[in-house]
Amino acid sequence: MKLYIRNMVCNRCVAVVKSELEKAKLHPLTVTMGQVELQEDLNLNELNALNKQLKVHGFELIDDKRNKILEQIKNIIIEQIHYTGEKRKVKYSELLAKQLGKDYSALSNLFSEMEGITIEQYIILQKTEKVKELLIYDELNLSQIADVLDYSSVAHLSAQFKKVTGLTPSQFKSLKENRRNPLDNVHSTKII
Repeated sequence: MKLYIRNMVCNRCVAVVKSELEKAKLHPLTVTMGQVELQEDLNLNELNALNKQLKVHGFELIDDKRNKILEQIKNIIIEQIHYTGEKRKVKYSELLAKQLGKDYSALSNLFSEMEGITIEQYIILQKTEKVKELLIYDELNLSQIADVLDYSSVAHLSAQFKKVTGLTPSQFKSLKENRRNPLDNVHSTKII
C-alpha cells in the first residue's frame, strides 16, 4: 500500500515517520520524502489512527489526487535544491514532467491554482532558503553559492534574494539573528 504524507521535507522527517510506522506495528518497505510504501494494506480505521499519530508530529496523510501531485511537486523541488548536491542537467519543467509522468503545463496550472504562486516562484523561494542556509554556515562565498544553485551570476542571485527578503545577501549575513523558514512552510502570495 502506498501512502502520501504532507510536510515530509527532510531526512529527519523521514526518520520520524518511519519510527511512527514501526510504533504502529506496520512494516514499511520504503520511506522517502512524502511517500511510504507499506507491506500491508490498512483499513479506514487504521488509516485514521495513523493519521492522528502523524499529525502529532506535523505530518498528515494525503488522500486526494490533486494534493498528492502538489506534494510530489514540492518534494521533488526541495530534494533538488536542498539535498541533491549536484548541478541539474535538465530544467525543472522537464524533471517534474518526467518524474511525475504528466504534462508540465498541467502540473504548473494545478500548482498555481492550489498554492497561489507559480512553480517558478516556489523554486525561487526554496533557492532563497538554501542561500540563507549557505550564508549562515559561511562555508561558501557568493560566487560559489551562485554556481551551486545554478544562478547565471552573483548579481542575479543578489537581486533575486533582495526581491524576496528585502535584504542583500551581505545585509542578511550581518544580522545577529538570521531567520530561515521551515521548508514545509515556504510559500508566498507575493508575486516575484
